[in-house]
Amino acid sequence: MKNFSFLPVLIILFAACEPAQKHVSEESQEISGYDSLLAAKMGADDYGMRRYVMALLKAGPNRDQDSTEAAQLQRAHLDNITRMAEEGKLVLAGPFFDNWDVKGIYIFAVETVEEAEELTKTDPAIQAGRLIMELHPWYGSAALMQVGDMHKRLAKESI
Repeated sequence: MKNFSFLPVLIILFAACEPAQKHVSEESQEISGYDSLLAAKMGADDYGMRRYVMALLKAGPNRDQDSTEAAQLQRAHLDNITRMAEEGKLVLAGPFFDNWDVKGIYIFAVETVEEAEELTKTDPAIQAGRLIMELHPWYGSAALMQVGDMHKRLAKESI
């Protein structure tokens, strides 16, 4: 009779090579890895998504400030970004590096364009007419709600 001692090893290797499958418990109907508490905290729906409002920050009609005033407006703009992020209202912000009319984006963690519009009115660059914002409802991953906390762990210096 032949020696089949290698057979259990082959079975283990084949099992290890099979793609991972979602495990759904009949009792809870929860997918393994799903964290219901985190999903609720992030405002996630059943797909791990949520509503946001995306803002396109565009060049405004009043961009003729001298360099000192432009720098002061930029500092106030950045301070406003920080404030909104700390309040949990702004989850993502950043400029574009090319020479385009759209200067940057915001993603607001609010349900409506009207709520986002109220937030944009607090921006000194908007108030001065240096920037205007175009607002659009947007549906994206609720994981974006954790970007701010992760960013704090990655940034050596604040803006």
